[in-house]
Amino acid sequence: MASFEVIGGNKLKGDIYPQGAKNEALQILCAVLLTPETVTISNIPDIRDVNKLIELLKDLGVAIDKVSADTYTFRADNINLDYLETESFVEQGRAIRGSVMIVGPLLARYGKAKMPKPGGDKIGRRRLDTHFIGFEKLGAKFSYETSESFFSVSADRLKGTYILLDEASVTGTANILMAAVLAEGTTTIYNAACEPYIQQLCRMLNRMGANISGVGSNLLVIEGVEKLGGTEHRMLPDMIEIGSFIGLAAMTGSEITIKDCKIPELGLIPDTFQRLGIKMEFRGDDIFIPEQDRYEVDTYIDGSILNISDHTWPGLTPDLLSVALVVATQAKGTVLIHQKMFESRLFFVDKLIDMGAQIILCDPHRATVIGQNKDIPLRGIRMTSPDIRAGVALLIAALSAEGKSIIDNVEQIDRGYQNIDGRLNALGAQIRRI
Repeated sequence: MASFEVIGGNKLKGDIYPQGAKNEALQILCAVLLTPETVTISNIPDIRDVNKLIELLKDLGVAIDKVSADTYTFRADNINLDYLETESFVEQGRAIRGSVMIVGPLLARYGKAKMPKPGGDKIGRRRLDTHFIGFEKLGAKFSYETSESFFSVSADRLKGTYILLDEASVTGTANILMAAVLAEGTTTIYNAACEPYIQQLCRMLNRMGANISGVGSNLLVIEGVEKLGGTEHRMLPDMIEIGSFIGLAAMTGSEITIKDCKIPELGLIPDTFQRLGIKMEFRGDDIFIPEQDRYEVDTYIDGSILNISDHTWPGLTPDLLSVALVVATQAKGTVLIHQKMFESRLFFVDKLIDMGAQIILCDPHRATVIGQNKDIPLRGIRMTSPDIRAGVALLIAALSAEGKSIIDNVEQIDRGYQNIDGRLNALGAQIRRI
């Protein structure tokens, strides 16, 4: 188990490029299973979760060639469905949550798929009902082996239908969408997730020959086609990493330029950090964060305390609430952080309290943060990264703190952030992997 040794209190300076979007990558990579033709994907992040999914696809029979550091070609013309019965597949499938999105493409193209209950962050209940209810509505038969925690679906021919999702699940929308593009007839998905990553997937599938309308809305209409072809696709920059860098700059009082951000795709992310008092300038597609010794939390018009909460897109992504919470600890003012979607995601605040932060954990979903206006800096401690997003939030806290911090279990951070220590050290951070 690797750890980071972090010497805090250093101001950073320079340009940084966000990696390709992790959450988009997990969808896009699974979509290569829908066609026997070559699909070329660029801006793929070199992170643990994505690399594990690429390895799973390769073992499933996808021919994969690495063209450059961030570009691969995929050709799924010789898929071995027997691999789904192996112990190796069980191990790989359980290692990452994104692996569940191979089910829709395999069901659509081959009429069957199975999947062990996938892993991922331990951030609370993350049910998969939405995925399999959608498949059933398309005509698939579903079974769940309780003893082995195994999901199976099969269908002679999927048929289009009207589907009202019980939640606007991003992975659920992607999975059902990929099944529906090869179904017979018209499928309507209402209450669909409409994150930029889903929009990217829709555009990619349309270039492959799919017929999807309503892209960018929560009402998708899919006219099924007989087959899909190859295409080229470039992924968006990772909006979670961009938000993390904004928060990092504020906490450390640093001057940082985040390059090539695709700002129109960021939704409320810049606005949220601006309400926390962080100054920024949009310079073309770059975000410039000036050196700022102090920042003050906004209030509502009537002067009441600001509430930052997650919501389905175009609301704030839940993946950035951990960073917003850390940023608030050194702001001037008070803010309520309300994590609606996951009941275990705020449990990392005990580490911040040990570092000297003033936080009241009201319940599993809400925390009140009393900012200290940088008058009382956080202090370095030893802590463990519980999940990807909390891990990078703790790293930001450590970089702003006085003294040395040790962060254990940084494999969690590596799952979602590419060479984060090397990239931040290039800006002046002191992070050593031990």
